[in-house]
Amino acid sequence: MFKSILNTAESTLTLRSAGLCVGAALAMGILIAVVYYLSVRGRTSRGFVGTLVVVPVLVQTIIMLVNGNLGTGVAILGAFSLIRFRSIPGNSRDISSIFFAMVIGLACGMGYLTYAAAITIFTCLVMVVINCTPWRTKSEQEKSLRITIHEDLDYTDVFEDIFEKYLKSYERTLVKTVNMGSMYQLFYQIQLKNSKEEKEFIDELRCRNGNLNIQCGNIPENPEQL
Repeated sequence: MFKSILNTAESTLTLRSAGLCVGAALAMGILIAVVYYLSVRGRTSRGFVGTLVVVPVLVQTIIMLVNGNLGTGVAILGAFSLIRFRSIPGNSRDISSIFFAMVIGLACGMGYLTYAAAITIFTCLVMVVINCTPWRTKSEQEKSLRITIHEDLDYTDVFEDIFEKYLKSYERTLVKTVNMGSMYQLFYQIQLKNSKEEKEFIDELRCRNGNLNIQCGNIPENPEQL
């Protein structure tokens, strides 16, 4: 069913075959980049999206150059071993997208364009379904809370009754002094029992801490990209 358009018995590469492989790799790279861009809702860099477009073409070109030639393969391996790739750590979505683009480039380089197209469409559909599924992990449900209190308040249990009333879970992660040691800042990771009661929760905290500064918000995701 899935046949290669390349004739592995011949060492020559026709212009038509090369053009089909390059065009298919580029088209599938664009599709992968578009699906990734929509899945992260635009929160990415232009360079990374461009990388997803060109990686299939580059991998496809390398595979076509090797074409079963052991000497060429060893030479290409030696050339890539001279390159040091430096990047900041990426998340699992970035890494899987790069690997996805490389797999498609490998399939196109071997001439299996129909198979590469089928895998691209299927995987992109899976990515869309996963992105549209309204599940939320524990880390996504958590919020960060920062409360400023006067130094005369005992922060160990001053808010315990309020926390028990409004929160499903809470953990104090940091305590530090501010304003020349006259105040404390308390940092928590919390989960609300009911998100609609956030205002009432903050109002009770304000009454307890003397209407000093309180901040409550979502824990920001790591903005770093590959």
